[in-house]
Amino acid sequence: MRIDDYMLAPAVIVGGGIAGLSTALALEGCVVVANEAIGGGSSRLAQGGIAAALAQDDSPGLHAADTLRVAAGLADPEIVSLVTNAAASRVDWLRAIGVEFDLTPTGALALGREAGHSRHRIVHAGGDRTGAAIMRAMREAVLQREDIRVLEGFELVDLVTAGNRAAGVLLEGQDGLRLVVLAPQVVLASGGIGGCFDRTTNPATSRGVGLAAAARHGVRLADLEFVQFHPTALDVDADPLPLLTEALRGAGAVLLDESGNRFMTSIHPDAELAPRDVVARSVFAIGAEDKQVFLDTTVVRDLEARFPGTWSLARAAGIDASKEPLPVTTAAHYHMGGIATDSHGATSMRGLWACGEVASTGLHGGNRLASNSLLEGLVFGVRIAQAIHGLRLGRVVGPLELPRGTPEQNTDADRVAVLRRLVGNSLGPLRSESTMLAAVHALQSWKPDSRAEANLVCVALQLLRAALERHESRGSHQRSDFPAQLATAPARRFLKPESVPLAMFEPLRRRVA
Repeated sequence: MRIDDYMLAPAVIVGGGIAGLSTALALEGCVVVANEAIGGGSSRLAQGGIAAALAQDDSPGLHAADTLRVAAGLADPEIVSLVTNAAASRVDWLRAIGVEFDLTPTGALALGREAGHSRHRIVHAGGDRTGAAIMRAMREAVLQREDIRVLEGFELVDLVTAGNRAAGVLLEGQDGLRLVVLAPQVVLASGGIGGCFDRTTNPATSRGVGLAAAARHGVRLADLEFVQFHPTALDVDADPLPLLTEALRGAGAVLLDESGNRFMTSIHPDAELAPRDVVARSVFAIGAEDKQVFLDTTVVRDLEARFPGTWSLARAAGIDASKEPLPVTTAAHYHMGGIATDSHGATSMRGLWACGEVASTGLHGGNRLASNSLLEGLVFGVRIAQAIHGLRLGRVVGPLELPRGTPEQNTDADRVAVLRRLVGNSLGPLRSESTMLAAVHALQSWKPDSRAEANLVCVALQLLRAALERHESRGSHQRSDFPAQLATAPARRFLKPESVPLAMFEPLRRRVA
C-alpha cells in the first residue's frame, strides 16, 4: 500500500462546500480537503436560496410543517424543528460574513417562494446565483483563518481507522501524491451521488466518494432509496445538465406539453408548486413517451434581472427565454439518504461525523423541501463543531488500518459512462424489481478498473439494495410493481453494509510541514 507522506491535524474535513466550510469556521483549527478549489461543487451551483421563516406571516413552526408535509411521513420531527428554528440565525451569520442577499426597495430581505412552501421564505442573492454568492463569502472567511489549513486538489481515497474509531483519511493529489492526514475527528462533507446518474444537475465531483468510503467500513446508512429528481433541468447536450431553479415557477413560470397545454393544473392543486417529486414524475411520464416538456418563462416579469443565471443558460443554448419556452427534462439532483447521523452529526463510528448531502439526518425524509439543503449544511456544521469541542478526543493510538487493495485513479471515461447509464436506467424516477435485479447482477459481475468505478459500483449496489427492500411507492421512491403506499406506519430504513478486509500500516517518520 503506497503512502508518500503524512500530516497531523486536530480535525480533518473532507469537502469544500457549504457543509464543510461551515463546520471548519465553527472549529478551532482543522484541515479542509477539497478535490477542487474550496467553495465549489454543488453548493456553488445552488440557485434557489435558503429557506428561513423571516416574514411577519411566517414562523419556524410553519416552515417545519411544510417540511414534514412534503417528506412522505419519513422526516424526523425533532430534527426538522431544530433546523427550522436555527434558520434565521444562520442567515444572520451569512450576512455578517459578507453575503449580500437581495433586498426589497425598502431594504428588507427579498423573499421568494418555491414548491411545497406555504409562505414566501427563500432568501436569495444575485437572483438565481445564491450558491455562488454564499460560497465566495465563505471561501474568503476560511482563507482569512490562520488556524484552518486548506488542501485543494486532493481526492478522498478512503478512511483511516484504528480499531472501532476513525483516525484520519488517505488522500491522493492531482499529481498522484498519496497523503495521510491523521486526526482524532473526521468530518465527511463530501457531497452527494447525483454524478452516479447519467442525467444529473450535479458536477462530476458528486459521485459518492464519502458514502462509498463509509460503506466499506460498515458505517450505518439510512434512506438510500430516496433520490430527488429535479423536474426542470435544461434539456440540452451537456453533462451535467444546467439547472433551471424552482424559483422560476414560484415567480410564475409554468410547465407546458408539446401542444402548449399546462398539464400540472390537472395533476395537483398546487400545480407547478406541488412537491418536487410530484412535478418530477409528471415531467418524466411525458418524456417517457418521447414527448418534450417546456418551461414557459416568458410570463416572468423582469426575467433577465431577477434570474440572470437562467437567462445566461438559455442564451448559451440559443434561446431567448423572454420570448420562447425552455425545453426541460428530469435529472438526478439531490440524495435524501446517506450516512446515518444523530442530531449532532455523529455517525455509528466513533470520531466520524457527516454533514450536508452525504449525511442522512432525518430532515428531508422521502422528499426534500426546496431550499432546505443549504440550510441543513449551515445548521449541522455548527452542531458538529460544538459536539467536537465537547468531546476533546485525544490523538489516535494503536495500529492504523486501511482497506486492502485500494485501486488507482486511472479512470476510463467510457466505462464510467456505462455504469452511469446503468444507474440511471434502474434507479430513475420510476423503478421496478426486474430492472433493479438486472442492474444488481451486472454490477456484481463488474470488475472495476479504477477507484471511480469501484466507488460507483459500491454506491449503486447499496442504493439498489435499499430500493428493492422498500415494497411501496413513497416520496421520491416510486415503483411500477408496488404503486401504492403501505398501509402500515411509514418508517425510515437503516442498513449496515458489510465492511471490507483491512490491512495495518505504519505511518512514515516524516510529516508534511
